[in-house]
Amino acid sequence: MEKGATIKHDIKKASKTGTWRNVRPEIEVSGCIGCATCVKYCPDACISLRKRKKDEFIEGGKATENVAEIGYEFCKGCGVCAEVCPVKTISMKKE
Repeated sequence: MEKGATIKHDIKKASKTGTWRNVRPEIEVSGCIGCATCVKYCPDACISLRKRKKDEFIEGGKATENVAEIGYEFCKGCGVCAEVCPVKTISMKKE
């Protein structure tokens, strides 16, 4: 059986691909539950979780202390994150 492998990525050498997209994902931070589903499914690996700021409102009370954040320099605007978000807090907006 094959074993998994880790590919080391040097962000300094990465191509910035976000300049040609025509739509971009936007996260409604107050509704983000920090589940990391979008992080797992992003084909460009440009979404990460960060700690929620104290002044960021949380709706419904089921959110975690983490919230998704998108690195727009590398986002191609494919919309996968918006499709897989279980609480639909990611929407695609025209640039």
